[in-house]
Amino acid sequence: MFDKDRWTEVYMALKSNKMRTFLTAFGVFWGIFMLIIMLGSGKGLENGVYYGMGDFATNSVFVWAQPTSKAYKGFKQGRRYNFTNEDTKAILDNIPEIKLLAPRIEARGGNANNNVVRGLKTGAFSILGDVPDVNKIDPLSMTSGRFLNEIDLQQNRKIAVIGKRVKEVLFKEDEKAVGEYIKINGIFFQVVGVFHSMHSQGWGEWQNQCVFIPFTTLQKTYNFGNRVGHYSITSKDNYTASYVEAKVKDLLKRRHKIHPDDERAIGSHNVEQEFIKINKLFLGISGLIWIVGIGTLLAGIIGVSNIMLFIVKKRTKEIGIQRAIGASPSMIISSVITESVVLTSIAGWIGLTIGVVLLELLSFAIEKSGGEQPMFTNPEVNFNLAMIALVILILSGIVAGTIPAKRAVSIKPIDAIRDE
Repeated sequence: MFDKDRWTEVYMALKSNKMRTFLTAFGVFWGIFMLIIMLGSGKGLENGVYYGMGDFATNSVFVWAQPTSKAYKGFKQGRRYNFTNEDTKAILDNIPEIKLLAPRIEARGGNANNNVVRGLKTGAFSILGDVPDVNKIDPLSMTSGRFLNEIDLQQNRKIAVIGKRVKEVLFKEDEKAVGEYIKINGIFFQVVGVFHSMHSQGWGEWQNQCVFIPFTTLQKTYNFGNRVGHYSITSKDNYTASYVEAKVKDLLKRRHKIHPDDERAIGSHNVEQEFIKINKLFLGISGLIWIVGIGTLLAGIIGVSNIMLFIVKKRTKEIGIQRAIGASPSMIISSVITESVVLTSIAGWIGLTIGVVLLELLSFAIEKSGGEQPMFTNPEVNFNLAMIALVILILSGIVAGTIPAKRAVSIKPIDAIRDE
């Protein structure tokens, strides 16, 4: 393995036809380079999508009331109804598989009217009545102050947690918002916290324009009675969100006298199913990348095998002399395979290095571009995947040298010596 003469022989064999060696090595280089770039790009897209989702609970589901689509027990089709506080208690008492249950209600006027005022500044924002657990289902990043707590609900406190955009509209850039008062639909609330959304795109922009106040405060202050707008629900670790979703719907249908087969009366959005779809999508993308990348690499390996066949053919007489003076078949085979592995390893290592460097430069450029939450971020290659690529490369080099090596030892020494 560490025989100086052998390595000199390898070097001279590859050097004897520089252009052919370069073109063959370039095929291997391009194959591993493209594999690394595609793997990194796929990871960058995956990172961007998940980054845009923030730390959203993957085992969550949302449920809300909709007009019925079937008549049932004397009630007509198209009946409107609302969830209530009693539904909240019934769900918690009857469905132990639920981990978190967060009722929410939204105050009117947030979409069109300037419903939030501070001094001479006004803005139209969404006013949400929430409970503390909602911040465990869809976490927010608090830049100052705090989020809602249980005491706020128990005492019906008139406090508010405002989004980043709300602060920008109502306060000066260097002005502190925590401790100040804002007027929401004619009633004063004290700001106790400022947040910014961990989501990107439309959902994040909407959240940054929201004002959170205690759920009980909103119900009583704005005369919503015991009405609930919708529920955010997460399942316990041993249960799926789909299982919990089905139980919640069945319970609510019974409580509100809805036909068991009415699929439109209760709307829902299962985040768990969306995450499963996304995971399958990226699994498919990753599989396609490996197929294309390995196919490209295989083309380069075939080129290596071809040049090794050419080299063996050119050195037929030399190999015959070696066999005649005592060189064993294993020595001849190892020599040919060594040349193949050296060629593929050097070309592949260069391709791997350049690919990783290019991904790092791309990641640095994205970070410095000013895009706060891009859909393509931090393209990278997992260390284990890089090692797998190297192993594939070395094994490919061995395979590429095997056929020429067998060709080299299949010729009888006397015939090889006579070869011209």
